[in-house]
Amino acid sequence: MLQNMKKKLFTLFLLLACGVANATEFKTKAKSAFLIDYDSGAEIVAKNADTLMPPSSMIKLMTLAVLFDELAAGNITMDTRFPVSENADYNDPKWYPASKICLSAGQTITVRDLILGLIVLSGGDASVVVAEKLAGSEDAFTQLMEQKARSIGMEQSTFGNASGLPNPNNLMTSRELATLAVHLIGDYPDLYPMFATKRFEFEEHQTDWCREWGRTHTMNYNKLLFIMPGADGLKTGHTSDGGYGMVASAKVGGRRLVGVINGFNGKGHDALANEMKKLLNHGFSTTMTKVFFKPGDTVANIPVWYGKVDSVAATVAKPFAITVDKKDGLKDVRVLARFNEPVAAPIGVGDEIGELIAEQNGRVIARAPLVANERVRKIQFIGRVIKNIRVMFGI
Repeated sequence: MLQNMKKKLFTLFLLLACGVANATEFKTKAKSAFLIDYDSGAEIVAKNADTLMPPSSMIKLMTLAVLFDELAAGNITMDTRFPVSENADYNDPKWYPASKICLSAGQTITVRDLILGLIVLSGGDASVVVAEKLAGSEDAFTQLMEQKARSIGMEQSTFGNASGLPNPNNLMTSRELATLAVHLIGDYPDLYPMFATKRFEFEEHQTDWCREWGRTHTMNYNKLLFIMPGADGLKTGHTSDGGYGMVASAKVGGRRLVGVINGFNGKGHDALANEMKKLLNHGFSTTMTKVFFKPGDTVANIPVWYGKVDSVAATVAKPFAITVDKKDGLKDVRVLARFNEPVAAPIGVGDEIGELIAEQNGRVIARAPLVANERVRKIQFIGRVIKNIRVMFGI
């Protein structure tokens, strides 16, 4: 009996803010470039962001995401050892020109070393070890990669292998690579710091050739880590056909940006890092982000119908923020909370109970669900009868 339910719309903030209406101009020779603010999700730069392109070794970010899920589920630990098959042996001709840890068939390797080998050395052999252990074969593992991609909103990406070696089925967009980066940063806070590792020296090489290889291959291919304060990930890639690419993130002054470059034909990883630095600095220098609410903040206290308490605190599941253009300053933005009053019990933590909206001159520039920050149980039958009687008689 919700005869008194009303749609409520409350103005929480009236600010002078101008949202980034269109992605700002950034000139690059890369075939694709994409830059977003981590908190607001606002696009700052978008060049061919939805064009499918070979991701090269950036595909290993998905290999890592599947592996991270196994760690998070408790199925493996950092010290779990995975076997190395002939497919990952350094003598296989496919690894001669490719990045690798330099593994030998018959040895085992810890999950920790596999992760660092993938991140720092871009080890294609490590990706095969992961794929065969988790799925039985690299072909079967690509199905897990696709399932993972779809589960986080990557609808276009396809996968032909776990390493990024040339394969017609290895196709990703810059937008979806950014989606993957945001997932890795936000959903694996204990593991993400490993992406900032600058140097990794594998200590279990089995042959003199590999020991010499390992002696000269220890530095991260992501040279952005060495030239930009605040840069802390993620991954580079390169093939002859696809050119150079990078998925990167940097946090400066408490604000994080995520950038993607692909199809860059500069001279090596140093040139790639400089191009990414320019992209990120462009975002930091031309825009700013205003965070209004963080998870756990009380946005509104909404009356409850048939609840054991009279109201429920509404919050957000993710930070609610807008990105604004610095040159225009702050003008004409308002933030509103919209919800039905009262909301009917029972209510569970995280249940959607309204919506948060940011508008600029009447145009919606950001929106997010309002969710319950606490559990509210429903009163028993007798209590509901008494409640109805009070409502009927205005008591």
